[in-house]
Amino acid sequence: MTLHSLVFGLSDKWLVSDEGEGTWNAIQAADHLIECENYNWIPRLETILEEGEKTVFPPFDRFAHLNNVQSVPLKQLLEELQKGREENILKMKALVNPETDLERTGLHPAFGVVKARDLLSTWVVHDLTHIAQISRILAEGYREDVGPWKEYLGILNNGS
Repeated sequence: MTLHSLVFGLSDKWLVSDEGEGTWNAIQAADHLIECENYNWIPRLETILEEGEKTVFPPFDRFAHLNNVQSVPLKQLLEELQKGREENILKMKALVNPETDLERTGLHPAFGVVKARDLLSTWVVHDLTHIAQISRILAEGYREDVGPWKEYLGILNNGS
């Protein structure tokens, strides 16, 4: 898993670094991804496939992970995320017939009508968003160490 490769074995200093006020560190991002695995992607996919537009998606609190007061070791978080992802991929494959189900629709509480295809694509890009976020945090830790090469490194210049 990409996230494991990025953060496993890093010191706490790296793991609790963030991009400033109101942003998340690597541990919080992992917690958030676990919340998504447990309460977002598959429940909403099931709603599309079982209820269509008759039922609004189940609520999902994007910030619920910030209320987790337990300090869980990173290794345990990564294992939980991996397990949840593997289970959800199997569920998705069992639920979705790519020939007939990708255009089926459901009702998002903010966006209105969305397709199964939209939800599944968002799942992928959501992961990439948090991988990019963590990559930016890690790169920032090297800002001074790269010396003059900084100007060639887009990730350190509001790019990627």
